Amino acid sequence: MSIQPYFASSSKVWESVDWVFGIEECGYAGWEISADGNYRLENPKNKAAIRDVLESTHLKATVHAPYADLNPASINDPIWRESVRQICLCVEHAADITDRVTMHPGYLSVAGKLLPDKVWGLQKEALRMIGKCADEHGVVACLENMINIPDFLCHDPGELLGLTEGIEGIGVTFDLGHSNTVRKTGAFLAEIGKANHLHIHDNHGITDEHLALGDGTQDWKKIGHAVAEGYRGGVAVVEGRNLDEARKSLEVFRRCFV
Repeated sequence: MSIQPYFASSSKVWESVDWVFGIEECGYAGWEISADGNYRLENPKNKAAIRDVLESTHLKATVHAPYADLNPASINDPIWRESVRQICLCVEHAADITDRVTMHPGYLSVAGKLLPDKVWGLQKEALRMIGKCADEHGVVACLENMINIPDFLCHDPGELLGLTEGIEGIGVTFDLGHSNTVRKTGAFLAEIGKANHLHIHDNHGITDEHLALGDGTQDWKKIGHAVAEGYRGGVAVVEGRNLDEARKSLEVFRRCFV
């Protein structure tokens, strides 16, 4: 299966959608919409602008659910419920433009660290509720592995797959930039056939820099070969900061992901 390159930039969520036309001009097949700021899908004006872009181009779409200040593993019940509500709302509004939505897992708050089993259970219950919503709307809601901040859940493939296993409507997004910050890229590549969706970007193995492919320490030839051999999700989203880096990343993608 050939892998289609999409581009996303969460740094541009407060800008006009005009920049998105450049994604197609760069040569990408699609756009992953970071559904925050001016791109919140439940806002009719925002969604109309997004629809105009998609209808004016050949770009296909995937969606990244909002995550700022949300925690679907919170032991504070109103915060937990609001986190689940916002993710479900995003799934509902994304359903007519895509078949997959990526979401972040929750994290251990100061109080949550005293009750890790409860936190795990709350994250599981959140996934069941989100999965039910996703299934009803014909979407797969994909939980993403996280960066080297210890409080987050889902740093390694065993935890990510174990948390999501058997829940209808729920899949997984493998982020091979995040994995480099925890030295787990090899472990994720070993399970690449289980990924429903893929994010790629570069860094130096310490922080989540979102550099262009080739500007960090990742071995993209090795990664690209493993992904081309085993990944069945069909789409790889380059997450970057601007269109200049998008162009550079696409050159590396075309050389390596074959």
